Amino acid sequence: MQQATQRRFFRKKYCRFCAEKIDFIDYKNVKMLRGFMTERGKILSRKMTGTCSKHQRQLTKAIKRARSIALLPYIEI
Repeated sequence: MQQATQRRFFRKKYCRFCAEKIDFIDYKNVKMLRGFMTERGKILSRKMTGTCSKHQRQLTKAIKRARSIALLPYIEI
């Protein structure tokens, strides 16, 4: 039995914030922040979203701020 070699096309992920030239990620923009969280409330990694390290740190900080003032839940049950 011979193993078939398959080539898969992977699109390079890009940072949405760099592409749109966003300097500051606002913690009050809950709709945008929800796109970077799982349905259980966890923050998605850079590998999943494609954000750069600078914006991932800002994103994490914004999500944590929004959670602390109850704009976002810590966990969803």
